[in-house]
Amino acid sequence: MKIKEEKYSGLFKWIAYAVVTFSTILCLLPFLLIISASFTRNDTLVREGYRLWPGKLSFEGYEMIFKFPDQVLRAYGVTSLTTIAGTLLGLFFITMAGYVLQRKDFRYRNVFAFIIYFTTLFGGGLVPWYILFTKYLKLTNTYTVLIFPGLMTPFLIILMKNFIRSAVPEEVTESAKIDGAGDFRIYSRIVLQLSMPGIATVGLFLALGYWNDWLLSSLFINHADLYQLQYYLYNVINTVSFMASMGGNGVSLGGDIPTETMKMSMAIIATGPILLLYPFVQRYFVKGLTIGAVKG
Repeated sequence: MKIKEEKYSGLFKWIAYAVVTFSTILCLLPFLLIISASFTRNDTLVREGYRLWPGKLSFEGYEMIFKFPDQVLRAYGVTSLTTIAGTLLGLFFITMAGYVLQRKDFRYRNVFAFIIYFTTLFGGGLVPWYILFTKYLKLTNTYTVLIFPGLMTPFLIILMKNFIRSAVPEEVTESAKIDGAGDFRIYSRIVLQLSMPGIATVGLFLALGYWNDWLLSSLFINHADLYQLQYYLYNVINTVSFMASMGGNGVSLGGDIPTETMKMSMAIIATGPILLLYPFVQRYFVKGLTIGAVKG
């Protein structure tokens, strides 16, 4: 009987490995096609479609994007700055909020928790939000307006609160209080140390949000020097598409414009750095998400 169970167990493992491998290939295939398309000549891509290996190797998409390298690097710098600053500040505020909201000795924790949860269901709308930042806070054309709106996300606060409640036993904090530790020392020396999986999860969500953001630049930024990477690339592809359409209408623009190859190249430029970050936090990500979501 034991040999039979081991046989079925081994068979199940092989099937599971096969399913996971097949799923991984399906997930990687679109990204590999994008990489291949970004190094393919535009006319070949339009005529023959996508391939796993470039039909005719070409760097024209990247050359077109980096025709003005100063602007691309400046957009990269703005996005990197907002991502790093926003993620660090957001983690600080969200972890503090989560720690306070899970403490049973905080009298108004249910009131604040309800207010935070209420904002996930109802919002004031885009127009009042826009008026607040432009007319009253006067944050137009500043780095602050690119960082401040994303610092406190209700979903991430609730996620962090549930994770801290699961990961940090109440007995540990009580023992620290008896030993004379203050609230901030407990938060910095105990809560943060035991909550690293949750912090990595929330940090990844914050970093993805800041890196992929383009809406704030479109609403509050009028100077090209402060454009985030996504919004800058969005403007580039709109300009190139317009130029291509003018060429199709008989207007000479001095050569064919590789619109399709540029789109694929932009996808690689925009997603490459954040993809390199994920492997470093992946081992924390699943654990932090499941613990923080299951227990509440």
